[in-house]
Amino acid sequence: MAKVKELCEKTFRPVVEEMGYELVEVSYEKENGGMSLIFTIDKDGGVNIDDCEIVNKKLDPMLDELNPTDDKPYTLVVSSPGLDRPLKTDRDLKRNLDKEVEITLFAKQEGKKLFVGVLKAYDDKTITLQMPKETLTFERNKIGSIKLVIKF
Repeated sequence: MAKVKELCEKTFRPVVEEMGYELVEVSYEKENGGMSLIFTIDKDGGVNIDDCEIVNKKLDPMLDELNPTDDKPYTLVVSSPGLDRPLKTDRDLKRNLDKEVEITLFAKQEGKKLFVGVLKAYDDKTITLQMPKETLTFERNKIGSIKLVIKF
């Protein structure tokens, strides 16, 4: 399964980017009794159903030719990442600098696992949040997830 994901990511990242989208993630997983090959895309201003359809129509014949699953059946899904998705890439972090995020840690720090603050900085090893009373820096390898705080 990892082979399918890696092959598709390597082959189609430039195609998707040339179309003006970011390829956030490719996954190949069991869903609804069958396999799904899922391309998650994003762009500045967000992705709508028309964007997903455009990318689907472009990738579908190319996938038929590439045959990454060695003739095993799958469903092609192109979707947006959603507002509540975890921030995983440096591009995600850059896009959300100075916005409120929540960080969930694998293990407690200062007696808790959940921290909410404004994303102020990041590098290869750390993420820095401005909290109401202090600035905290977390090691990236100790972070379980980072999500944008959504207020309605």
